Amino acid sequence: MTNRKNYFFYILRCSDKSLYCGMTSNLENRLKEHNSNGSKGAKYLRAKKPVVVVYSEIYPDIKTAMNRELQVKRWTKAKKEALVAGDLELLKKL
Repeated sequence: MTNRKNYFFYILRCSDKSLYCGMTSNLENRLKEHNSNGSKGAKYLRAKKPVVVVYSEIYPDIKTAMNRELQVKRWTKAKKEALVAGDLELLKKL
């Protein structure tokens, strides 16, 4: 039996209401890193804590998760907000 690792694409809501996209194999630990005062969190988030996960997707491999992260990072904030809200109709229009 093989133990396959899953990967997560995620979106965080920052304390200033901005959105941050990322990818990880351990979402719970990554959130802790982002909210800690250590050096493992993203530089962008250091002054925007606390952050909370508002959206995530699971993928079977790192390449697919990374591609999704790159795709969504290119989107406008309005389109990301539609994804977070689950508004598929608005998402299609944007």
